[in-house]
Amino acid sequence: MPYAYDDQNIFARILRGEIPNDTVLETEHTLAFNDIQPQAPVHVLVIPRGPYVCYDHFAAEASEAEIVDFVRATAEICRMTGVGPGDGGDGYRVVANTGKNGVQDVPHFHLHILGGRLLGPMLPKT
Repeated sequence: MPYAYDDQNIFARILRGEIPNDTVLETEHTLAFNDIQPQAPVHVLVIPRGPYVCYDHFAAEASEAEIVDFVRATAEICRMTGVGPGDGGDGYRVVANTGKNGVQDVPHFHLHILGGRLLGPMLPKT
């Protein structure tokens, strides 16, 4: 089944300039901004400018230029925020929620970069 992109989702509206954001980094193919409900001292959302629903959609259909730009932008955000161990930070977590079981709130592919404190286990043991 093909991916159905909703061009009225909040990230699409942010990309069109209809909704303001607290920009951290802007590149040709990527926009990163601080989350409005941060779950850690560093909580940056990284989104591609293209209409991709989730990680596997992006990985399968984005151009090489989009993928490289997105990955390099993610590295730059880690450097800029000081969370990367190579930059003196104590580490970070990258999360991409996908679909209903992944509890994806916005149907536009995005990464959460979380850091600045001990984050605990990734998932509770059940």
